[in-house]
Amino acid sequence: MSSSGKKLFLATATALIAATMPCAAQTVWPDRTVTFVVPFAAGGISDVLARMTAERLQARLKQNFIVENALGAAGTIAATRVARADPDGYTLFWATVAQVTIAPFTHKISYDPIKDFAPISLVATSPFVITVGESVPAKTLTEFIAHVKSKPGQVSYGSAGAGSLTHLAAALFAKTAGLQMNHVPYKGIAPAFQDLVAGHIAMMSPSPVELKPFLEKGSLKALALTDTKRSKVLPDVPAITEFMKAEPVVTWNGLMAPSKTPAAVVDLLSREIRAAAQDPVFLQRLAVIGVDPVLHTPQDFAKLIAEETERWRTIIHDLGLKVAQ
Repeated sequence: MSSSGKKLFLATATALIAATMPCAAQTVWPDRTVTFVVPFAAGGISDVLARMTAERLQARLKQNFIVENALGAAGTIAATRVARADPDGYTLFWATVAQVTIAPFTHKISYDPIKDFAPISLVATSPFVITVGESVPAKTLTEFIAHVKSKPGQVSYGSAGAGSLTHLAAALFAKTAGLQMNHVPYKGIAPAFQDLVAGHIAMMSPSPVELKPFLEKGSLKALALTDTKRSKVLPDVPAITEFMKAEPVVTWNGLMAPSKTPAAVVDLLSREIRAAAQDPVFLQRLAVIGVDPVLHTPQDFAKLIAEETERWRTIIHDLGLKVAQ
């Protein structure tokens, strides 16, 4: 072979090797730490659920899955961060109904919940509980409605903040029942509970797991769940639809990725999460927390988000709530 022929051969071989190197160098996802960005503080239901799911995925996929809590603006700061992250599967959003289907109508946001995210799987749901203090002269929802109607504009309900789900659940109940009540927003659920127990407000709508310790102490009364069915956590508390025709108010937690994340990554994560439906240990841990398992395919999750977005658009408009400035 001539000198020029050898050079041509080597150049061609080098080019072929270089062309195949990216495929050979690719590794199976995940090959480094995956981060769940959670929109609420450590220790809350969403944080606990995220850590449970991260632990399961870490064990199954043999890679580190960690949780970072990014607080502020009703969780929209966390959502914005993930929406702008690289769509490589290493930064994921632990989403709740608040940031995905409600925030567009209650807050100024810089992300599109549908266009900027790829749904992976829903994990769990939970209703809220129409709850009154011990001093309120009512033992049933019907009695409470009659009590409020006897004092129009004089009875107050609290929430964890304007635009929060505790606010929306209570406001929707009041509107559906035709009640004139005053809303008292608090900076979190804890001070609202304090004033409810003390009798400074008459009603609020916490989640079952938040309420349970107060029920065990006998300091509060649970009148109805904001759902179409009863909960295993509070089996003796009736659903609101047992009293009236009402829209359910249920919060959910699930995993989402930035849009354009590879479909193979989304599908792998979804399969591993949905496999938890056959894991009695995981299901028992959900039961202890007080939530109901709902493990979706990406397609089912996307359908739920689309339907819930339109439902909340109508609800918030009918309630007359405005976007927070």
